[in-house]
Order: sequence, then structure tokens, then C-alpha cells
Amino acid sequence: MTNTEATTPTYTSSSIRARRSRFTQINRVPWVPDRLLQQLGGICEIDSRFRRAVRLLAVLWMHDSGIESAASGGEHASYLASHLSADAAEAGLNFHSPDLHLLALKELLLLREEDAAVDEDRLLSNPLSSMPLAVNLFGPLALDTKLGSKVLRQLLPDFVHSVQRIVWEHSPGRKDPRYLSDRTAFDLAIHVATPEGEPGIVYIEVKLSEELLGPVARWRDRYSEALHEVRLYKDPDSPILRTAPVEQLFREHAVAQKSVDNGVVPRAMFIAIGPRLNRRVQAAFKVYANELLPVDPADPTRVAFRHFTLEAIIDAIDVAGDGGTADQLWKRYCDFQRIYDAALAAIAPKTPVNETPSPVAAPAADDTKLRPQEGNRKKRIRPAHPASSSEVTDAANA
Repeated sequence: MTNTEATTPTYTSSSIRARRSRFTQINRVPWVPDRLLQQLGGICEIDSRFRRAVRLLAVLWMHDSGIESAASGGEHASYLASHLSADAAEAGLNFHSPDLHLLALKELLLLREEDAAVDEDRLLSNPLSSMPLAVNLFGPLALDTKLGSKVLRQLLPDFVHSVQRIVWEHSPGRKDPRYLSDRTAFDLAIHVATPEGEPGIVYIEVKLSEELLGPVARWRDRYSEALHEVRLYKDPDSPILRTAPVEQLFREHAVAQKSVDNGVVPRAMFIAIGPRLNRRVQAAFKVYANELLPVDPADPTRVAFRHFTLEAIIDAIDVAGDGGTADQLWKRYCDFQRIYDAALAAIAPKTPVNETPSPVAAPAADDTKLRPQEGNRKKRIRPAHPASSSEVTDAANA
């Protein structure tokens, strides 16, 4: 395996038909008309095209779930409709179950690591933040390590045999000069047993609506030293590694490599996750991967980098047998067919909205190594949401 290994394996046509995903993503994030965002209280002038769409998806999810927004406090409300009210946040409604809410409170607030950077408002109140996404996505795997093992074996079959435990907002050496002498940390770290029976750690960075335009961390002399010490890069002095889209990936990857070099764990891997339609995030992952040296298969101490789409992780959860969690995640974070339907109904209200725009992207599972034998699930087509233009109008009026 190499650091720059593609996340799309080679399938035969028969194998694709054998395990075609239930979840099919459209090929481009729809442009959301201002009038629709204004109706729903979700307009923000500085949003990118992707962030406009994911904000509207959050507003619709909140409406479906009966979650009160912070914008409902009258004409003087200072928040967008995509922000939970104080009562809704305190009730844990930014999470998909009470168990996940309790997990977030315990692991990210009460038992967080010393000097961990945890923004309570983003965690509890902001549906567009990657922090609650990380809990909703990996929390079920933390609560059920058998499920976690099935999911991770699909994604990283050469590295993971079983999941032992998950640690949140983690750094093996925060402010430690043996690392980067800063507060660089991962969204989570999954302790695993490898197929060879060794302990290992999968360090994970999760992105959702981020644009990766900066600001960047203040450059330190230690960063320049670490670029050479970790022996991961074709050109450790490349200016690309210092730019806004990828410098965070360098810092985290370097910390992951240092965790092996410093004897924390004998083997590790660094993976990054982001929505397929967040093209800035996906481009940053690919640009960073292109800066890396190949990993020598004979040297297990080298930390490889892999990147996956959010859709692929959701599909892996579905394949592992937890279709309910997969459905919740898809509807909240990835159902951009629904945004297309709502936008079309806003600008052409008499047009039917029960057809998928053409062309359609490849199934979400096709960009990672998923094993069809994991879990038993029904093959069914996901309907467009909502089923008619009247439902879109009703939702917008609400």
C-alpha cells in the first residue's frame, strides 16, 4: 500500500451489481436560490455553494425532527435557522440519540483531554459543525465495537481486525516538543487490533461544511523540522504543505507518524473524511496525497494516509447491518437530491420533482473497499425527497 493509494478499488461489473449501494448521490451540489433560503431563515452571504446547500439541508432536518431553531426567538434573534435553540441544544437534539448525546457530554466535555480545544456551542448547537458529525458518525461504532469492527474491516481490511475503543479530540502529544509543540489534535482516534494481532491506531480528521481557506496555524520552526523528520514527503520544503488547504493535514499526519516514532503505538494510519460534493475538501485531500512518498510495504512503522467520502462511511455502516443509523446520517448530511427538489420547486413550482437529475454519480460505496458479506440488507431504491412539489412548498412555508 502507498500513501497515495486511490480510494477507488477496481471492481468487475458483476461485483458492483452484487453490492450496489442503497444510497446514490447526485453528481453536483445544487445551487440554492436566495428566495428559498430567505423563506427558511438560512441565508448567509459568505456561504460557499456547498455550504448554502448543507445549511438548507440542516434547516430541513431540524424542521422534520421538530427541533426549535435559535432564529425562532422573534425579530431580534441573532442566529440563523440552522442553529439550535438553547433548549434544543441542552436537550441534546444535535445528536441522533440520547446515548450519543451522553457520549458527547462525557467524552468531549467532562472527560476531555487536558487543553483540548472543544467548542461547546459548535458541539451542541451547530448542525453544520464537523464535531457533532463525528459523534453521530462514529459514536455508534464506539457504543458497539462489534459494529465498529465490521465497518473498519471494510474500509481498512489490511490494517483493522477489530475495534477496541475510540478516543475523542485526541492528541498523543499536545504541546509536546517531541511532536509539534502545539495543540494539533485529531477529531478521534480508533484503537484497533491489526490482522497480525498488533495494537494500532487509526487517527481520523472529519470535515463537513469547511472550505479550508484559512486561517492557517502560525508557522513554527518546529514544523519545518518535523517535515524532514517524519520522512513522509517527496519535497519536505514544498510550499504546498504550508498552504491553507493542506497544512492541517500535514500537522496531523506528522503527529500520527511521531506517535509511532515515539513508541506510543507500533502501527498507525491517518485517514480524512469529507462529503463527496464538498469539492474543496476533496481537492485538498488529493493535493495532499500527491505530496507524499510511497510507503514501503516492508516498513510497517510508516503511517499511510487514506481519504474517504462521507458517503462511503455511511454505506459501510449500512453494509455492516445498521441501516437505521445509515438512513439517519444520509438524510441529515448527504441527501442533496432533496435540496435539488426543493430548489427546483422554488424556481419552477409546476415542475415535477420526483426525478433524479442526470447524470448521477457512482454509488457511494464505489470509492472504498467494502466487503459485500458484511451484514444482510435489503436492496431497495432510495426515493426522492420530498415526493411532490406541494411538500416542498409546505416545508418552505413552515
